[in-house]
Amino acid sequence: MKALHRDFGVEIDGIDLRDAATHYARIREAFEEHSVLLFRNQRLDDEVHLALGRLFGVIEIRQKNPQEHEARMSMVSNRRNDGRVLSEQDSRLMHLKANQLWHTDSTFLPAPALANILAARKLPTSGGETEFVSTRAAWRDLPDVTRTRVRNVVLRHRYTHSRQAVSPVAAALDEVTMWPETTWRAVWPNPVNGMEALYIASHVCGVVGMGEREGRQLIDELVAFTTEPGRIYSHQWSSGDVIIWDERATMHRGRPWPYDQERTLASICITASEVDGLGAVRPVPAA
Repeated sequence: MKALHRDFGVEIDGIDLRDAATHYARIREAFEEHSVLLFRNQRLDDEVHLALGRLFGVIEIRQKNPQEHEARMSMVSNRRNDGRVLSEQDSRLMHLKANQLWHTDSTFLPAPALANILAARKLPTSGGETEFVSTRAAWRDLPDVTRTRVRNVVLRHRYTHSRQAVSPVAAALDEVTMWPETTWRAVWPNPVNGMEALYIASHVCGVVGMGEREGRQLIDELVAFTTEPGRIYSHQWSSGDVIIWDERATMHRGRPWPYDQERTLASICITASEVDGLGAVRPVPAA
């Protein structure tokens, strides 16, 4: 294994993810320890990609009644059905641009994501990197007084909040407005190794029990600290790259690219469960 950053992330050689079941114990151990895993020169079709996801748990279906739907690939792409690319004014591209905010996936869902498995399909000639930071390392490095202040904080998450930051058009999409506000504790301890991580995202719209101004100031302070330049690993995609990351212990963002070129990444999220420590970030109901 080769380190991607001094704080987190490794590149793993010698594993063909088409045979991931054979190597899953090793993959999962590295996932819990290093948070971001890079595999190069992979050949994942949709079926293999989904099978890999199922090793981690239940694949996320973003529908109100997921039992009525089948898990399938999600394409993070500016490609239209007719093969052309979206215009820069299109609401779908605005929606994609919101992914350029530092975020953690699916914190607005009733059960958020444990992991994302992202694979390069079609790449632009420049730009389009995906950047990561370790919220575990950030939590470790925060001043003691800040950790004490934040440890029992509960954060409010709303999908429309992150989309509104980019475009009201993106915030008005049905797939965005269908999700009500959720609340999660600001610290997620890993149930395997006990390591704690700050659990925050661009979807965070406030702090339970704090005024809007005070809450916004705290959120901005935490995000700024976590995403300092020296904390970032920036991944320049190559054909065949697959990245698996721990949503409990990282934030990520996409970067701009020439929007007249296609950029398509195949993505699935895996839903966190109780065995992944979900109960530790679920707020205790008020008495």
